[in-house]
Amino acid sequence: MNTATLASPFPRPSAPPRLRVLPGFRLTLGYTLAYLSLLVLIPLAAVFLKTAELSFAEFRDVVTAPRVVASYKLSFGMSLLAAAINAVFGLMLAWALVRYSFPGKKLIDALVDLPFALPTAVAGIALTALYAKNGWIGQFLEPLGIQVAFKPLGVLVALVFIGLPFVVRTVQPILEDLDAELEEAATSLGAQRGQAFRHVILPIVFPALLTGFALAFARAVGEYGSVIFIAGNLPMVSEITPLMIITKLEQYDYTGATAIATVMLILSFALLLVINGLQAWTAKRTGRDR
Repeated sequence: MNTATLASPFPRPSAPPRLRVLPGFRLTLGYTLAYLSLLVLIPLAAVFLKTAELSFAEFRDVVTAPRVVASYKLSFGMSLLAAAINAVFGLMLAWALVRYSFPGKKLIDALVDLPFALPTAVAGIALTALYAKNGWIGQFLEPLGIQVAFKPLGVLVALVFIGLPFVVRTVQPILEDLDAELEEAATSLGAQRGQAFRHVILPIVFPALLTGFALAFARAVGEYGSVIFIAGNLPMVSEITPLMIITKLEQYDYTGATAIATVMLILSFALLLVINGLQAWTAKRTGRDR
């Protein structure tokens, strides 16, 4: 009799249970999707559905009105410029906070987060008081022919103010984790400090810098509270697109407001898609996408 055919009196050990990162994966995923739909997808869909009540000709007339187009140029142009300024000076500030010790360092590090905690209306009032003609800073700029408050330059100042923390807090952890031996190795091979920064440090920091740029831009495009006080809101000069949407809502023109919001949403998404694509390409090129 072949003993191989006999059934073993001992039960075969069962396979160990599969460990999942999230307990109750299906329930957690369903809750996440429902939560995301309620907060993001359904409101965005409502914007498009409300805009669909307009005919194409009506939609074109609303979104291409000269006053609205001027607000597009101001909002997106100043948002991109403010994000670019924050990318440069935010990197410098993060570098100083990580690499150097100086009196008041902890205070400056805490002040970086001030735009996060400060109500935007308070920030707008404070900036207006500083940069008005009789303000603490504006009174010195006025003799030089530089007007900040109630001009497009005031919009730029407000957007730089609210966007700086996004760059600093995105880049700072990368610089903290960066091994100083990389710079020492580059220096030992004869590289100057500028060459070491450009060829060794910047490629590592650049994806995070692009992320901070995208976050600062996204915040600046939709900013309203801090800009509305310092801009002056002059038609065709210093009106931002969120103000145009508010104006339409105050006139009970809900379809017109959603039409402008739809254009703003599409343009913002397209720009962020380009930035994220550039970030992914940079990470793949430097081998940091693994």
